[in-house]
Amino acid sequence: MKDGLRRMVNPLAAGASAAKVLARSGIVRPVRPDRMLGMALSFGRWGMSPAAAYAAGAARDPDRLAVVDERESVTYRDIDSRSTAIAHALRERGVYAGDAVALLARNSAAFVVAQVAISKLGADALYLNTGFAGPQLGDVLLSAGASAVIADEEFVPLLDEVAPDLPRLVAWSDEPRADGIGVLAAEPAPEVEPPGRDGRHIILTSGTTGRPKGAARSAPNALSGMFELVALLEAIPYRGQGTTVLAAPAFHAWGLANLMLAMGLQSTLVMRRRFDPASALELVERYGADTLVAVPVMVQRILDLPDDVRHRYDTSSLRIVALSGSALAPALATRFLDEYGDVLYSLYGSTEVSYVSVAGPGDLRAAPSCAGRVVRGVTVRLVDADGRDVLPGATGRIFAASGLVFDGYTSGEDKSRLDGLTSTGDVGRFDDDGRLYVEGRDDDMIVSGGENVFPAEVEDCLHRHPAVSDVSVVGVDDERFGQALVAHVVLRSGTHAAPDELRAHVKSQLANYKVPREIVLHDELPRNETGKVLKRELR
Repeated sequence: MKDGLRRMVNPLAAGASAAKVLARSGIVRPVRPDRMLGMALSFGRWGMSPAAAYAAGAARDPDRLAVVDERESVTYRDIDSRSTAIAHALRERGVYAGDAVALLARNSAAFVVAQVAISKLGADALYLNTGFAGPQLGDVLLSAGASAVIADEEFVPLLDEVAPDLPRLVAWSDEPRADGIGVLAAEPAPEVEPPGRDGRHIILTSGTTGRPKGAARSAPNALSGMFELVALLEAIPYRGQGTTVLAAPAFHAWGLANLMLAMGLQSTLVMRRRFDPASALELVERYGADTLVAVPVMVQRILDLPDDVRHRYDTSSLRIVALSGSALAPALATRFLDEYGDVLYSLYGSTEVSYVSVAGPGDLRAAPSCAGRVVRGVTVRLVDADGRDVLPGATGRIFAASGLVFDGYTSGEDKSRLDGLTSTGDVGRFDDDGRLYVEGRDDDMIVSGGENVFPAEVEDCLHRHPAVSDVSVVGVDDERFGQALVAHVVLRSGTHAAPDELRAHVKSQLANYKVPREIVLHDELPRNETGKVLKRELR
């Protein structure tokens, strides 16, 4: 097999293996016949949608807690009934199957109710970044042709500026509102007629290098959905009816994927509207959570807590700390494993291609800088600029395919495609053990003095300095070398390191042309809501 091509056999081709994965996860377990019938009818009515997942959960175990936020605890039956009422409220505001409904909300039970309500109408859910400024928000609402918006109360003034005439409902509010989900869902409502269409999920790209674009993804059919579920459960050993602290924002692909996975596994989601590192540990202890879903900068903030604060909480219930959304620094991975044990799983993928590979604890111990092993059922090719497979061990552009690749951007644009595979926008290589390494964005390479440098290698080196908490490396124009490296660094609280000391640290480990021309110290780096560094601001 070529080094540039990795393909795994579909999990259901080995039925015994798939059954073992499903049994281990707790999906396959005894269910009363009447409840089994109710679950089957739910999927028959609603297809492979959030509406189906919560209706099936209500049929299987109606009183099981579905979501716990800072204000309330709601069951699967609550989500099902409340979402029906909100679906009627959306219909009264002119929303029908195929329309786009924007969701601008932080993590809460109201977010989940809104998402399920949108799916009950067969409408498309457009997930908006809560960090958007007015111009970005207005541009996205216009380009997506949103028919309505559901937003937390804090964003209402912004909507009044950019989309005053757009029909709306309020998700989270500090006090009851006549147009709020809490009030509208208080009264029972008649069943909604199934729309005969599964709504799409439209997730916005991060916009770290340009204008955010809506990446649309249709719901998989039942068989394809089972393929993808088994593959992911094989790579990350989630279990059914567990408890997950969802710290990652639910509007982002990673948070949303785990929210929907929890639906299928009938797990309880513990959510807070804003992330706080000590609070996250306290929630793990209070609810005996077996899973924490986060982005790497959140884990970094947990480790940066004083030792006496971190050790105050019992986190022994954790089996999985699942990360994605941005690159995981090798030094950060090692430090977390040493502190909390072999519970760390790092998923590599993109908004467009979904998941590609997963690095489990064993991979991160052996090769902390790797992106792990390709998930079963995913095809990956590494190619050069001409689209030809690279030689073994060589670096190439990463193209991937699975059953969850997006349909295309809502603008009509598309990602670069090659023989049915979609570009992730990154470059990488495979090692001899089959691990994938992501070396940077395919447009992020810095050419300094004729030498190619990917920022990630320099960032990893600086992360290994004991005083460095956070770092990002960018390229700037340079009269002598064409481009030069500038490292933007945040130091750990209570430490000191001069720029010359940090440059010497890099020089002792990397080639001269990889040493930053300049190191700039910051109190913090500019990041978006999902934890990605906004390099355009640093440049």
